[in-house]
Amino acid sequence: MRREMSVILAPSQRPEPDIMVIKAEAVRNLTDTFYAAADVVVIVEVVSPESKLRDRHRKPQLYAEAGIPHFWRVENDSDRPVVYVYALDPATKSYALTGIHYESLKLTVPFDLAIDLTEIDKL
Repeated sequence: MRREMSVILAPSQRPEPDIMVIKAEAVRNLTDTFYAAADVVVIVEVVSPESKLRDRHRKPQLYAEAGIPHFWRVENDSDRPVVYVYALDPATKSYALTGIHYESLKLTVPFDLAIDLTEIDKL
């Protein structure tokens, strides 16, 4: 597990997502503090009151323009997590919503995943 890793989107854009899923071959040096956008498969941003505008609008735009194929946004709904799942439309370089998950997150793309969201502690 690695913490506090950023993703290089452009020379002056290096955000630090809450969670990144990267390609296995991207792990080269354990002292690195960043990954290239081309190495990232999924970005997850957990929205807090102070990051709402950035996480809902600006960061998804930057990640999409950099070609990151999947973006998930986690929000608080009555102290329960809700996961908004997006996939990149390569023609428009923007994300399209593929699902909103309240009680369970079950996906087959970009990999098989099943998470019982009701088991997650309050946000």
